[in-house]
Amino acid sequence: MEIKNIADSVRNGGVVGAGGAGFPTHVKLNCKVDTLVINAAECEPLIMVDQQLLENRTKDILAGVEVALKAVSARKAIIGIKSKHKKAIKALKSSLADFSNITIHELGDFYPAGDEQVLVFETTGRIVPEGGIPLAAGVVVINVETILNIYNSILGIPVTEKYVTVAGEVKNPMTVKVPIGSKVIDLIRLAGGTKLKDYVLLDGGPMMGKIIGLDSVVTKVTKGIIVLPPDHRIIIAKTLNISHAIKRSMSACCQCRICTDMCPRFLLGHGIRPHMIMRAVAYGITSDNSTITSAMLCSECGVCDMFACPMGLSPRQINMAIKKQLAAGGYKNTHKNKPKEVSGFRDYRKVPVKKLIDRLDIKKWDKPALLTGADYHPDEVDICLSQHIGKPSVPIVVPGESVEKGQLIAKIQEGLLGCNMHASIKGTVKSVDKDSIVITRR
Repeated sequence: MEIKNIADSVRNGGVVGAGGAGFPTHVKLNCKVDTLVINAAECEPLIMVDQQLLENRTKDILAGVEVALKAVSARKAIIGIKSKHKKAIKALKSSLADFSNITIHELGDFYPAGDEQVLVFETTGRIVPEGGIPLAAGVVVINVETILNIYNSILGIPVTEKYVTVAGEVKNPMTVKVPIGSKVIDLIRLAGGTKLKDYVLLDGGPMMGKIIGLDSVVTKVTKGIIVLPPDHRIIIAKTLNISHAIKRSMSACCQCRICTDMCPRFLLGHGIRPHMIMRAVAYGITSDNSTITSAMLCSECGVCDMFACPMGLSPRQINMAIKKQLAAGGYKNTHKNKPKEVSGFRDYRKVPVKKLIDRLDIKKWDKPALLTGADYHPDEVDICLSQHIGKPSVPIVVPGESVEKGQLIAKIQEGLLGCNMHASIKGTVKSVDKDSIVITRR
C-alpha cells in the first residue's frame, strides 16, 4: 500500500493516540524518521491493556508496526516493554522471526517509563530537546493499541471500540473491549460492582488520571477506570485547590530540592527545577521570569508531588497553574535547549513501581485484570465529538436516522486538526448537539 493511502486509511478510520493523548494519528504519520518506537511500557500502576493486547493480538500488532514503519519511512522499529511482562515478550519473540526490522527493548520496572521523552532515551539513547517532541530526535512514538487501530484501519475497520482496564475497589478487576460511548458506570457493574457507598472515578492511571463524573462515557483515549474511596490520598491530592496549593508551598516548602532531583525531565538534562519554581511563584507569575516559564517543560507525571515531596506539597499543581496562566496570556514556550547528556544520577533516581505502589497505598488493588471475552452490548452510546486533540468533529447525521456500526457520523472540520467519528453500535440516532451524538440500539 502507498504511504499516502496508509495516511488516508488512518484518517478515515478515526485513529487517535489511544494511550491517553488523543493526537490524530494520520498527522503523526505525516513525517519521515529513521526509528519508530512502540510504547508498550504501560508504566502507570493498575493499567494492563497493552501488555494483554501484545499477548493476545501479537501478529496483528506486528503487522500494524510494519504498516507504520512504511508510513514514516523508518528503517527499524523498537518495542519498548518492561521485562516483567514476560507473557507478552514471549508472544512477541515467537512471532518476530517474520519481522527482521522489529526488535524488543526490555525496560526496567520504573515510572514514568512510558513518558515519550523518557522512552526515546531508554530505547535509542537520544535526548528530545526541551519543549520538543520525539520527532525532533528522529523518532515517532506510537502506543500499542494505536498500532492495532492502524492495522484495523488498513482493513477498512474504523475505531468503534476501546480496550479498558477496570480496577481499584471493584469485585472482579478486568480488561474489557467496549463500544466507544459506553457508560463508565456500566463497566463498573461489568466488573462486579463496588462495595463502596461513596466513590470517585479516575479516567487513567493513579498518577496522571483525571477525576471524572459517574455519568462519564468511554472515549477513544480511555485507558483505565479506577474506583477509589473519596478520602484516598490520590483523590485528595487531585482535588487540591490551587490557591491553597500556592499558600502551602509559600509557607511550607523547605527548598530541599528532592522534587527537582527526582524530576524525570530534569534528569534528562532539561532546565526545569521544580523547587525553584515553588520559590519563585511567591513573587507572582510573569512571563519575564525564566524560572517561572520553565514550568512549561513539566510533563505533569506527578513524581514530584505523589512520590518525592516530604512535605506533601504539589509542585505539579503549581506548574499546571503556571502553564494555564501563561497560555491564557499568549506566552509561547521559549525553552528550547538541546541537552547533550543526561544527569549522571539518572539511573539511581528512577522511581521503582513497587515502591510507588506502596507510596500511593494501592497495593491491595495491584492484582491481575485479565482481558475478558465477555460480550458487552449497551442499549445506548453517547459519542463525544471532542475526544481528541484538535477541533470537535462535525456531525453528518440527524435525529431519527438509522446507522450501522462503523458508519461515519461526524467528520473532521475542513482544513483543521481533528478526527472522524463512527457509530459504535447499530441503531437509531437519538440526539445530536454540539458536544455529542447519542445512538440507541435497534
